Amino acid sequence: MSDLQKLQTELKLRGFSPLTVRNYSFFVDKFLKHADKSSPELTEADVKNYLSTLFEDKSKNTIMLAAASIKFFFQEILKKDMSNVKIPKKDKYLPDVLTKDEVRLLIENAETKKSKLIISVLYSSGLRVSEVVGLRPEDIDFNENVGKVRKGKGNKDRTFTISIKLSKQIQDYLKKHDENKYLFSKDKPLTTRNIQKIIKNLKEKTGINKRVTPHTLRHSFATHLLESGTDIRMIQTLLGHSSLNTTQIYTHISTEQIKKVKNPFDGL
Repeated sequence: MSDLQKLQTELKLRGFSPLTVRNYSFFVDKFLKHADKSSPELTEADVKNYLSTLFEDKSKNTIMLAAASIKFFFQEILKKDMSNVKIPKKDKYLPDVLTKDEVRLLIENAETKKSKLIISVLYSSGLRVSEVVGLRPEDIDFNENVGKVRKGKGNKDRTFTISIKLSKQIQDYLKKHDENKYLFSKDKPLTTRNIQKIIKNLKEKTGINKRVTPHTLRHSFATHLLESGTDIRMIQTLLGHSSLNTTQIYTHISTEQIKKVKNPFDGL
């Protein structure tokens, strides 16, 4: 078994998602080809040399992922130290958030009933796109208008909410697609790439001047909940964040709350 295969096996045994297995394998494979050495010969200097090449045209977040991949490989597969390799800190930025009118615009301009429902579910539930494609009809309790994510990020199950109006729309859709094994597909889950393309095309069609991805709808869901007075700890639970610090970014991007602040200049 090659070292790359050992890495993939270890990741799977530890319950990492298929996406993580793919990403870690990609960067470790690139690193091994760049170093062009046998595993016993690999050193921290080889890691530094490879990572330095990424600074030419890759984002800090990509470099962080590459470093994390190689660190896991070094420590868990090769049993070597990598403590002297410093990893850059993640770029901090405020995500774009759609207004409710912009969300409505995306839904109304979707070309098919399925596309409308996918966008609606992304926004109404706040789920990650990888979680939406894995949903099965039996994961939603249509009487209570809640659903269950099976093995979401961190391999955790969690409950999500869905609107009453959307719940009825999904039931009507499933009556015509009662053979579906997954909520939006018959035999195999849709690819996340497929949904990303749908939303990208809708952004161009509607002329929305913001970065719009499936995750933008998740950000919008959380921000709109905060603006309507939902407790931030409840939002944390719905989003499946392990730390409240992650959820608190939405306190910085809520324009409605910012507009409520009385500007001191007006009191002069």
